[in-house]
Amino acid sequence: MTLAKRIIPCLDVDSGRVVKGVHFADVKDAGDPVELAKKYTEQGADELVFLDITASQQGRDIMKNVVKKVATVIDIPFTVGGGIKKLEDAREILLSGADKVSINTAAVKNPELITQLMDIFGKQCVVVAIDAKRRYGGNMEGRTVFGGRGKDRHWFEVMIYGGKEGTGLDAIQWAQKVESLGAGEILLTSIDADGTENGYDIELTKAICSAATVPVIASGGCGSAKHMLDVFEKADVDAALAASIFHYEKSTVDKVKKYLKRKGVKIRI
Repeated sequence: MTLAKRIIPCLDVDSGRVVKGVHFADVKDAGDPVELAKKYTEQGADELVFLDITASQQGRDIMKNVVKKVATVIDIPFTVGGGIKKLEDAREILLSGADKVSINTAAVKNPELITQLMDIFGKQCVVVAIDAKRRYGGNMEGRTVFGGRGKDRHWFEVMIYGGKEGTGLDAIQWAQKVESLGAGEILLTSIDADGTENGYDIELTKAICSAATVPVIASGGCGSAKHMLDVFEKADVDAALAASIFHYEKSTVDKVKKYLKRKGVKIRI
């Protein structure tokens, strides 16, 4: 039985406000997280993702008061990430109303944390976020290489601290590793596509879906319902995450879902 595809609005939060940038930079205000969460739930969002985008790089804890407020106005699965470094952080976030926790920087710095989270809270609660960036040239030995020969040859590097720092890790190999450690889901964001509204990075998304058997959420680059259709048709993703298209009211969750259903995508209306 094929599961229905999920549509997931994303709230990138900085200093208590929802923001949106391009390539993880040039961030602009996009609204109040509680108001937007309520609106997207009413429009029929399947889940909601809340990312405190500066918590890790600022070395601080996530804003639990904002998480609690958002949790009170929604009745759909709620994933929260940003600044989660240890089990206690995850426990507090889950107690604040989240259903799942998302880790990225902490997963790279301390991979055992993935297994610890799975052991205590269950695999279904553990989302590993992978922020990936295309890299050209240099030594590609041991990497998953794309683009044939010459200057087009590239690989995807895992980035941490909100896309500010490279890790040297191959994103495709890292996806397999986090799954083996106990991740129940992968939230994949293409930094190259982020905020461009030119569509998801199909090449990257397809490769991650082929490498991992856990559900993959595609993120980065959505500018239209057609982009969601493309990623569902061309890569085996379980969910499409978007921000700008919803925050700036280019479309609504219910309109996107009706479009996808008309195009033959199995979706919950």
